[in-house]
Amino acid sequence: MNNEKLNKVKNKAQFIRKQILETVINKGGHLATSFSCADILTTLYYSGIMKYDNKNEKWNKRDRLIISKGHAETIIYNILSDLDFFPKNWLLKHYRSGKYLMGGHIDSKIPGIEFSTGSLGHGLSLASGMALGMKKSKNRSNVFVLMSDGECTEGSVWEAAIFASKNKLNNIIAFIDNNQISATDFLKNFTDIGNLKEKFTAFGWNCFSINGHSIKKIYTTINKIKNLKNNKPNIVIANTIKGKGLNSIENDPARHTKGLSKMEINDAKKQFKI
Repeated sequence: MNNEKLNKVKNKAQFIRKQILETVINKGGHLATSFSCADILTTLYYSGIMKYDNKNEKWNKRDRLIISKGHAETIIYNILSDLDFFPKNWLLKHYRSGKYLMGGHIDSKIPGIEFSTGSLGHGLSLASGMALGMKKSKNRSNVFVLMSDGECTEGSVWEAAIFASKNKLNNIIAFIDNNQISATDFLKNFTDIGNLKEKFTAFGWNCFSINGHSIKKIYTTINKIKNLKNNKPNIVIANTIKGKGLNSIENDPARHTKGLSKMEINDAKKQFKI
């Protein structure tokens, strides 16, 4: 990625955060959760690294993106709206209001969404089945997955990890948004998922640990994965900060559900020049 493209994607990440903030101020939503993975998703959608067609959402040669951390709905709806997957007034009228086409979890009825979420921890399983089917049909596209670190406490994640390794699903590129917070507490306070890189490596995956807010590193890591010659599935442990980009909410577990005060809204508007 040259400097011009890198700066464009960085600017887009800031723009998307601004859009998320405006959405949350007006409609509510998951602000900290969305800010945490903003650099990952912005890189996927705006750098050219992931194939999609906003005019033909079911294009067979598209790369699939499974959002397993379903409370990232605020960001994915803003990205898809920005890319004209659906009319922009949908987000204004129907996110958590109106006809409620868009709720607090992502819904596959919305153009551009591959998978509805509810109970967390199932995205990698679905992605593995999808990746196997694509291999059998000679489809050379990739399946991207965005997971949370908290959902790695689910047994279904590790069942999927075994399945993907056994079936040599090297067309999976998964990201773990590793912000060390699950829902309303730090992971260390109620569970211990240990060293995820060591665990996935032991399960037969190519595993990378990176700064999840470095767009350049996210991009180069995906390119590196695409050039690997082995038949292992791939996972990127993206070390992030929940709420990254808005000082008042960073690394605060309460911000999964806690809204912004009037003073915080005013400060946030100043920071983002709204």
